[in-house]
Amino acid sequence: MRIHRQRFVVVHGPDELDDRLAAADAPVDPRRDSLYTAADLYDTASYADSLDHRAYVWSRETQTSDAMLARALHDEGVDDALGAWIKGRSMVGVMGGHAVERGQPAYTDAARLGRLLAGRATVATGGGPGAMEATNLGARLSGDPDETLEEALARLAAAPSFRPSIDAWLAAARDVLSSYPGAVESLGVPTWHYGHEPPNPFATAIAKYFRNALREAILLLVCDAGIVFLPGAGGTVQEIFQDACENYYADEADVARMVLVGRRYWTEQLPAWPLLESLARGRPMESRIHLVDTVDEAATLF
Repeated sequence: MRIHRQRFVVVHGPDELDDRLAAADAPVDPRRDSLYTAADLYDTASYADSLDHRAYVWSRETQTSDAMLARALHDEGVDDALGAWIKGRSMVGVMGGHAVERGQPAYTDAARLGRLLAGRATVATGGGPGAMEATNLGARLSGDPDETLEEALARLAAAPSFRPSIDAWLAAARDVLSSYPGAVESLGVPTWHYGHEPPNPFATAIAKYFRNALREAILLLVCDAGIVFLPGAGGTVQEIFQDACENYYADEADVARMVLVGRRYWTEQLPAWPLLESLARGRPMESRIHLVDTVDEAATLF
């Protein structure tokens, strides 16, 4: 197991900073001051040659202090850009499993949820594949007729997963975007920490971080309207209780809504709900947590 330890880096003046960043040889701009688009990250026909993949490989293989400095400055710039992007927006988050495949009922449900929520707030996800991709897709096409989303879902089903071929997965998404570009903005917040999972192309704005801990905290923080938790596994459970901790200690006015979708899933298969319910009892957050069966029920709570 590789353990990455944070180091302190002292830089004496702008000239030395320039030298250190040049030595890092980063594929990304360490001084980036804007969010990414899918076209930025997928800037070549082959995923193996893309900026997204090159940044992932560099982040895994280059652990010098210069590289760590470059990554820290990059994430700070993305953070500033995200703060400007969300200003004046009400944000609602959707968390869920990355393993959900295109063509599955769970993928369709997540897309429908994104479509329903986009009429109430700006949708944010973790920016990855699976339920996150479906949600960003549904939000993006929420201004189009229902038939458009149905056609897009049918086309995407030809490449159910990014495994075994990210290129085939991307090609299906590019085909959908060329036919149904959509006009509604949504956010994805992925990380190169999980760079083996490619960011989905349907978020119109992508805040991609190197540091996952920072990314997780920021994603929860920006979702001021609340978060919907679809069925998922370890990552989704972590997000539920990370969000619960924030709400547990928050002032009453700052408690955000939490909605878990799938009564049987969250009470029997992964029984997060009983613990969440017990944790919330007697706290201001008690009236802000909900367990529902369908995405339609979840959307009505926002």
